[in-house]
Amino acid sequence: MTSIGNENLIQSAQILRALTHPLRMKILHYIDQEQTVNVNKIYNTLKLEQSITSQHLKILRLNDLVIARKDGKCMYYSLNYDRIAMTVKAINTFIEEEKKEDQ
Repeated sequence: MTSIGNENLIQSAQILRALTHPLRMKILHYIDQEQTVNVNKIYNTLKLEQSITSQHLKILRLNDLVIARKDGKCMYYSLNYDRIAMTVKAINTFIEEEKKEDQ
């Protein structure tokens, strides 16, 4: 059985909430396609309001799922592939352990 501390459980839930929101999924997918993209291009291409886009990017940044880089007045975003891969690996490990327990 896997032992998960309360703090880790809360952090994991926040990351999963950040990843599974439909608009954030669109934003992540778009950033993945572009590799690095300016915030203006994100909201213009996805036809989102600037404030909504900024709110969702903030959640993704706080969960370390995107990397923000400022260049002059422009903010650019790219995916934190290491963090995303670590999250997917943790989910897969949990699923495998649950399957073993059910057998």
